[in-house]
Amino acid sequence: MALDLTPVLWPIGQGVDFHGYLDLLEKRVLSPRGKPIAEYNAIEDLLDNDSLIEDPVFMTALETLEMATAMLPPFDLETFHAGHLSPVLFGSALKGIGVAELLRTLGEWGPEPRPQPAIPAPIEPADKKVTGFVFKVQANMDANHRDRIAFVRLCSGTFTRGMRLKNVRSGKDMAVSNPMFFFGNDRELAEQAVAGDIVGIPNHGTLSVGDTLTEGATINVTGIPNFAPEIIRRVRLTDHMKTKQMAKALSDLSEEGVTRVFRRVVGADWIVGVVGQLQLEVLSSRVAKEYGVPITFESLNYEVARWIESDDPKELERFIAAQKMNIAEDRTGSPVFLAQNARWADRAKQDFPKIRFLTTKERH
Repeated sequence: MALDLTPVLWPIGQGVDFHGYLDLLEKRVLSPRGKPIAEYNAIEDLLDNDSLIEDPVFMTALETLEMATAMLPPFDLETFHAGHLSPVLFGSALKGIGVAELLRTLGEWGPEPRPQPAIPAPIEPADKKVTGFVFKVQANMDANHRDRIAFVRLCSGTFTRGMRLKNVRSGKDMAVSNPMFFFGNDRELAEQAVAGDIVGIPNHGTLSVGDTLTEGATINVTGIPNFAPEIIRRVRLTDHMKTKQMAKALSDLSEEGVTRVFRRVVGADWIVGVVGQLQLEVLSSRVAKEYGVPITFESLNYEVARWIESDDPKELERFIAAQKMNIAEDRTGSPVFLAQNARWADRAKQDFPKIRFLTTKERH
């Protein structure tokens, strides 16, 4: 599917020659610090501004803008919401350039909350009861306090600070006493939030990605999958006095989605699975920096990991018994089949046709 682009903020020069930018939405010329220095009804009107046309950098910007607008489609809200058009906004968060304009366009053009797929029925944003789901968990955002934040997207209702919500996965109620809004490095207490808002909830491991929070209803949000890893490694601890710290680190980071952590049914090895090599490097760095536990990885005789399930519990038990040396469990206790390669995995499918070998697994 092609994605068209359309300019909204256009730079006047770049680098040391950066002289500001054009706000094509509000039809203004802004200084590098975002201060309005000219307004116009049509771009041609700027040619009557002597102070601007004397600047060769400004004239070059007008020429390139003319080429861009001739080649690219104008902004259309319906096409944007359909995912076929993307506005282009020049800016720099580091320098504070264009940030206000970016937030303005998000507020004006961002789509309204939509129905959220769930079981037994989609959640409508207009529903009165509060529902939300955890889509991200971040550990150690504040290294001094070892905090752990679950980010919850509200799907319906009006949430207020202090209300009790049910974690559908565990069946337990929890009082949300210190919900937070985040903006960059700043955080503030969220006294109230509505559908579409994202709230951070501090917790000590009670919330995981995919958890659904409700006012009591048994609803499970769907569409948040785990992906089967493509690289499987055994974790080696260089300091065996830090086994508990390592277990804590791997558990925390697996809940974030940095890695998949497995324990073999036979043996006590810690096994991690990742989608790419970079995830291994991130995992090693964070475990060492945030938990003070140096770890290394070594290859295993496995290349494929698949979650296994079946409508016939006895057949699943028979498969696990036959493949006990190649069976592990993920952090939720779900069985995982570890195969030497894709050919071995295909052979297992042929031998046990009643078993489903899954490359993705719903989080709930």
